[in-house]
Amino acid sequence: MILPDHLHAILTLPADDSDFPARWRRVKGYFSRRLLDAGKDFKRHANGELALWQRRYWEHTVRNDDDFARHVDYIHYNPVKHRLVERVRDWPHSSFHLYVRRGILPADWAGDVDGGALGFGERR
Repeated sequence: MILPDHLHAILTLPADDSDFPARWRRVKGYFSRRLLDAGKDFKRHANGELALWQRRYWEHTVRNDDDFARHVDYIHYNPVKHRLVERVRDWPHSSFHLYVRRGILPADWAGDVDGGALGFGERR
């Protein structure tokens, strides 16, 4: 899920690879290169790095199917939570649309409810 100021991803790394920092460097590098190639201009830090990405990220190992489902729900609802759209289906840059096409979720999933009340993804 890509939002204006952050992104969410659920990754499955190969069994012999747990190098999350290297994966994120590659994702950020590829994404940044594509934006620059498309003519987007970004501010830079004093060291020349793009001022596009934060240096930290939140890593969580999914424990089971329920944990996975909660995190997917949280990600799908995130554009509504950040008031970018009124309904989940209105955000075009989301795996939600794939879930609808595959019949996993209905197009009106989550309607116009308060996502905080649904407890998506994060523990309280």
